[in-house]
Amino acid sequence: MSLKINLSIDQPEEVQNFFIINTTSFLKDFGFDESTREYIEKELSKDKKFISIKKMDKVDFIRFVDTEDSSDTFIEELRKNGHSAYKEIQALNLEHIVVYDLINNKDYTLAVTEGLALSSYAFKKYKTDEENKKENNLSLWVSSPAITQCMLHELRRNCEAVFITRDLVNEPVSTLNVEALTSNIEALGEKHNFKVTVFNKSKLESLKFGGLLGVNKGSIDPPAFHILEWKPDHVRNAQPIVIVGKGIVYDTGGINLKVHPGGLLDMKSDMGGAASVVGTMVAVSSNFLPVHVIGLIPATDNRPGENAIVPGDVLNMHNGKTVEVLNTDAEGRLILADALSYAEKFNPSLVIDLATLTGSAVMALGYHATVGMGTASQDVFEKLIKSGNKVTERIVQFPFWSDYDDMIKSDVADIKNIGPREAGSISAGKFLSHFIKAPWIHLDIAGPAFLNAEDAYRPKGATGVGVRLLYDFIKNNI
Repeated sequence: MSLKINLSIDQPEEVQNFFIINTTSFLKDFGFDESTREYIEKELSKDKKFISIKKMDKVDFIRFVDTEDSSDTFIEELRKNGHSAYKEIQALNLEHIVVYDLINNKDYTLAVTEGLALSSYAFKKYKTDEENKKENNLSLWVSSPAITQCMLHELRRNCEAVFITRDLVNEPVSTLNVEALTSNIEALGEKHNFKVTVFNKSKLESLKFGGLLGVNKGSIDPPAFHILEWKPDHVRNAQPIVIVGKGIVYDTGGINLKVHPGGLLDMKSDMGGAASVVGTMVAVSSNFLPVHVIGLIPATDNRPGENAIVPGDVLNMHNGKTVEVLNTDAEGRLILADALSYAEKFNPSLVIDLATLTGSAVMALGYHATVGMGTASQDVFEKLIKSGNKVTERIVQFPFWSDYDDMIKSDVADIKNIGPREAGSISAGKFLSHFIKAPWIHLDIAGPAFLNAEDAYRPKGATGVGVRLLYDFIKNNI
């Protein structure tokens, strides 16, 4: 897949145009004849703000802006306009488009460009038909007095980081087991200059990672724990921010096998949190942000074979706590628990974990938002929520009252790994809170991480949620 975003120089002759305007008088300078301008004026009189003009195998797009609206909702509308434009040029087998900013507005122009760019993703690795396996290539030019090439480079790098995340999640476990995930992480670390350290099974045993090792007992493939670190010279944070991603490369449910219809169909996506951490590290490092960021990824599959853990087992965790396993399909929190307690050794200013953790999160919010909770200050939460609204990867903060603590009390161990059906996403968060003392935010991305139908520039399958959110938050708040 090829994605090129440049300032408007050396354009090919066969290029489509996307005009951002606030008056149609500009269009005369771009060769629009009187009848076409009259048609555009007629459409605008119907309060239609986004118009496409098709002529043979060429199409021009007009986005009329008669407002100074800078709301997150309006910016998202412009991204979706970019997506609509991409779908039209894709249908015509075209791949060159220039965005003309004729109102001198950086935010509007970047939103349209981002919508175009993110829409160009496709996972075609396993297609064999010549037509279907053809790569989606997009060459984007931007003509704007408000945009610099540095801004466009940043946008391109972030889109490519999202694509990396989507690729990892879309890859089946037959070709992306733990070993392959490790190889991908190491290759990306070498390419983007972040350090990668990997703990193998024997190292994890010495560290007493009881949660990760316990979940792995049903697998023939060994687990791994990955430490990704970006620390350039002259960082602006004295203490690192640590991001943790759940890396269940495939989740059968273990002994508590997923038996409901369709329950196993998208379980390759259960490492969506891990993939988002990888994508975020790529975005942060490729854009050379002067921040110290550490990513932690515990990885295994969850299978019902070998000596798989069973309900009633008790695990001894990395921080010394004991956990009674009541459901082996509540495995993500077990591997995250070890990672969160290990995060303490870095003395972080903030820890954020991302996980496709609970069906309860999907039941509560559907696929349009992430569940958030934790112990970080309200100020930090609000900054993260602001970033989520800005990039439309929205977070809904759930209550984290002490009233929920009793839900995971165990009769035989310190805590149990699952509570009652009610408030399931909160009890999962309460479980994790036993393993982290630093300021912490838990993001349950089970809803938006993997879609069964396209949602504008978010494709069917992996969305890459979390990368744009965390990049914006880290860039502007750390």
